[in-house]
Amino acid sequence: MTSPRCLSIATSDSGGGAGIQADLKAFAAAGCHGMTAIVGVTAQNTTAILATYELPVWIIIAQLEAVYDDIGVDAVKTGALLSAEIIVAVADYLRTHPTPLVVDPVLQASTGTELLDPAAVDVLIGSLLPLATVVTPNLAEARVLAGGDGDRRALAERIVARGARAVVITGGDGVGSDLLFDGTEHVEIPISWVEGTATHGTGCTHSATLAAELGRGTPLAEAARRAAAVTAAAIGSGLVEIGEGAGPVAVAQASGASQRVRTR
Repeated sequence: MTSPRCLSIATSDSGGGAGIQADLKAFAAAGCHGMTAIVGVTAQNTTAILATYELPVWIIIAQLEAVYDDIGVDAVKTGALLSAEIIVAVADYLRTHPTPLVVDPVLQASTGTELLDPAAVDVLIGSLLPLATVVTPNLAEARVLAGGDGDRRALAERIVARGARAVVITGGDGVGSDLLFDGTEHVEIPISWVEGTATHGTGCTHSATLAAELGRGTPLAEAARRAAAVTAAAIGSGLVEIGEGAGPVAVAQASGASQRVRTR
């Protein structure tokens, strides 16, 4: 298989900046064949989410069956899963179809709209985190998953103690590195701080690129480094002219960063 087969289980973004659309762009930029199991639809642009609609569980499972039965899957990432019912259904399916899994615990859109019922967070922790190869929260999400405050190392250790095999707490908020904890060792992954307002889809791009690298067989620490490099480049190439809010990152224009990282 020359192209890893990468599956996104997430929600559609009609504005094309995040969600399923961002994942497919990142998969393509990483040289993967991208596939989807769409769990919901948003009416979304660069300034707001105007409406959200969850798809029925039966069609979500049908999408998973269609992809796994015919094409096969080398890596999976989850994004916004919207509800406890969807999380349970997805976890039950993945439990019987073990695949390298990146869980991006999308709790809130960058515009501030909640994308997961707060009551469903415990379901996410209890059912999906134990299946994850790695979980990729930002700092705010890490605090929620860890059940409280603390420095990044303490948060990472508590998230792993709650069932995840590894966690990457992504940088931002002026932090100059991502933090990888694999249950044994903390690894600081330097990131290039990029000034830019086109940041919509940053988390999706990072987690999808990480999944693509795992699907290729790249070791976790190196996969996290490559995901960080590609994401920073995608922000630097971001489409500031798109929309009235934060424009989308541009991973296609940044795809050269992945090659540069590979050939170091």
